[in-house]
Amino acid sequence: MSERPWYQDFKVYREPRVWLIFAFGVMSGFPWVLIGSMLSAWLQEEGLSRTAIGLFGAVFVAYSVNFSWSPLVDRFRIPLLHRCLGQRRSWIALCLTGMLLATAALSRIDVTSQLTLVAVLALIIAVFSATQDIAIDAFRIECFGPHEARLQSAGAAMATAGWWTGYSGLGALPFFLVDGISWDWQDGYLLLTGVIALQLLLVVLAREPHRYAPELRTFHSVKDWLHNSVVEPVTEFFRRNGWQLAAGMLAFIFLFKIGEAFLGRMSIVFYKEVGFTNDDIAVYSKIITWWVTIVFAVLGSMVNLRLGIVKGLMIGGIAMASSNLMFAWIAGVGPDTDLLLAAVLIDGFTGAWSTVAFVAFISLLCNRAFTATQYALLASLGNLGRTLLSSYSGMVVDWLDGDWQLFFVLTALMVLPSLLILFLLRHQLLRLETSYHRSQL
Repeated sequence: MSERPWYQDFKVYREPRVWLIFAFGVMSGFPWVLIGSMLSAWLQEEGLSRTAIGLFGAVFVAYSVNFSWSPLVDRFRIPLLHRCLGQRRSWIALCLTGMLLATAALSRIDVTSQLTLVAVLALIIAVFSATQDIAIDAFRIECFGPHEARLQSAGAAMATAGWWTGYSGLGALPFFLVDGISWDWQDGYLLLTGVIALQLLLVVLAREPHRYAPELRTFHSVKDWLHNSVVEPVTEFFRRNGWQLAAGMLAFIFLFKIGEAFLGRMSIVFYKEVGFTNDDIAVYSKIITWWVTIVFAVLGSMVNLRLGIVKGLMIGGIAMASSNLMFAWIAGVGPDTDLLLAAVLIDGFTGAWSTVAFVAFISLLCNRAFTATQYALLASLGNLGRTLLSSYSGMVVDWLDGDWQLFFVLTALMVLPSLLILFLLRHQLLRLETSYHRSQL
């Protein structure tokens, strides 16, 4: 536990690099509005079933397999763009351009007659967004040196706060516009195209992290490139940690966020079915969740610094599972905004705490020689439950005959296997965390 006065932990937020990470976090969370909450609400209003809306989430599988092309983001120089923007920003700019074009196309579509095209465009946005995440995560880790543990933790907090600003803060706009001034969902997509354009401008104006980025090697053959960019990052991870510990950590990463993902995938459908309006969703699920998450992401990073990442994960996981039961309560009571307020406050607090600890934990495991590849591999494994498996959440609700209370109880129980793994590996992980911090002294 740190002996520093608690108020000194806030000094890290004076560092400009931390706020740049926040801005890039906004870019990372924003695409989930386009193909997540906003699209779910649009499809629900058009009369699609819970199962169909849930399966639409299969486009998020891109986030689960993006590790397979992460070596390209780590090593391949994009012609012209690399010369102007550098390795990380050139990839981010390319991805933003692709998402801008796909979002503009969504603003011109009739969802009832062109559902297949909607799915294709959603997949395009997901692929570009998943690729962008690889570059953004590498950018964040490379902004800080191995000796800057507090800045790394603050970076994880601001990445989380930025993600929720992009997803909840900016995500509230279309819900307000659809109910408030009777816009069509297509009009909302057109407005969000302009938001992407502003993000692209910010990437151009930002600075590339040169100080702590590894040198890009020149490879003499395809075989040499594959070995150093694909094989070596994976084998190095297992070699450094040992097969038993590495396998246990991968199992934990895979299972930790599944319950939260099942809840999140069906939350908009649940809100609308139980009787909340689009304005209610914008205010409570978006705006309030946004600020709660930002505040507790910052506080969570400081608490995790003092408790340690492993203890922070355990506490955050227990709280995350418990908060899911609040939604079961709403399912029994109905559209009570006071109860919804309590639920989003608790859920925002537990989600922020657990996410900051989770991001810091994955960042801790990465070797800087393979930053993008190893982080993408670990994050993709965590996203597998959040994306591919959670696409069946609508089927689960239908299988339960629309029993939302039982559904949310099940999402709470889904967290327990990961916490059992964390408990069994706690001594090895604590030694790993201690050796990491000693190496920075």
